[in-house]
Amino acid sequence: MATHSWWDADADCTLVMSHPSADPELWHEYLRGADRSYRKHGVQSALDIEEISDGHDTALFWAALDRTGRVIGGVRAIGPLTGADDSHAVVEWAGQPGLASVRKMIDDRVPFGVLEMKTAFVTDDADKSRRVTRVLARTAFHAMAALELQFCMATSAAHVLDKWRSSGGVVASIPATPYPDSRYQTKMMWWDRNTFIRHAEPTQVSKIITEVLDLQRAWPAEHALAAVHDDAL
Repeated sequence: MATHSWWDADADCTLVMSHPSADPELWHEYLRGADRSYRKHGVQSALDIEEISDGHDTALFWAALDRTGRVIGGVRAIGPLTGADDSHAVVEWAGQPGLASVRKMIDDRVPFGVLEMKTAFVTDDADKSRRVTRVLARTAFHAMAALELQFCMATSAAHVLDKWRSSGGVVASIPATPYPDSRYQTKMMWWDRNTFIRHAEPTQVSKIITEVLDLQRAWPAEHALAAVHDDAL
């Protein structure tokens, strides 16, 4: 699996897209950053570093690096999912009224290809956080294009997902779950490669298309990316 990186002037950072086995040092630096962030915000129960550290379930990961090379944000993609039981969402909604709907939404989309974005974090610097979040919100499309899948999902507190809407994510109409604890109302968001333009901000659409095409040109032929679907343009 090749590693690809590019500079994002708006976020003033370099985004690296890779696989744990291709860049283990960066992978573990990303995980350390996520662990620190989750602990600082009191949600460490939602992150099992020991379970994920070997990268066995991670298809791709992204790390945002500032000008000094420090990791200031990141996210990883799990999948392709073979069914609802592959998703952590069934754990998050366990015993909740929305569980059946969560399962159905995932299982109905599996034939078309589904990824799950997990372990996202950004720096606590307010201005940088906003800008880095916009970059990370586009990573769903890098992953879907790389693996030729139609759907990507993520779960998080509603106020966090609001910051990811810019790239065309749609919050599912499923009752929220109090995960990881009663302080939070966790919801589910979906991205669809075929329809995202209807929901995304124009500047994000432009960047998504540009970044996917750049990846397609940059990666070796055996890792060539499928371009954003024509029917989405």
